[in-house]
Amino acid sequence: MKEFWNQRYKEKEYVYGTSPNVYFKECLDKLKPGKLLLPAEGEGRNAVYAASAGWVVDAFDYSESAKEKAEQLAKSQGVSFNYEIAEVQQFIADGKAYDAIGLIYAHQPSAFRFQFHQQLVKALKPGGYVILECFRPEQIPLASGGPKSLDLLYTKDILEADFNQLQILEMNELTTVLQEGAYHAGEAEVIRMLARKA
Repeated sequence: MKEFWNQRYKEKEYVYGTSPNVYFKECLDKLKPGKLLLPAEGEGRNAVYAASAGWVVDAFDYSESAKEKAEQLAKSQGVSFNYEIAEVQQFIADGKAYDAIGLIYAHQPSAFRFQFHQQLVKALKPGGYVILECFRPEQIPLASGGPKSLDLLYTKDILEADFNQLQILEMNELTTVLQEGAYHAGEAEVIRMLARKA
């Protein structure tokens, strides 16, 4: 799977565009800038936007190609952030403290999804937020992107269970139209969630 993503991110164009995810931007713009974590950040579009809005950003992905393009994008926009090469399943909160965490199409297998989400909850400061957008099972027949495996798609029940220690402020299943580069384009079935740690 890592090789798949390295190959995709080696394409000349930014495969999911250079603008931030619409829901991520909408939520982030309502928050006071602080420290932000972006797991599975890919080519850096959300990290660049957050850094330009005054956030201190930690991002990671397991794709070296993604990191290279993220750093190029940051340089072109005159911003900087910390970007590590790391595996999602190895993430441990370990004293980290974030004001917000963005999970934008950060789909993970059920084998370690719950544990990963629990580590993220631990890494949130009290009063911190999780901003999430993901595909749901209804996305499978559509050509607008996303995993084609049910094991990698999320439902409201899954998210409510995984983030049961947080106050869920928004949880919306909806049909939207994505315009996020070549691989997220067209009608899509998504879930958007905003949750807060007490």
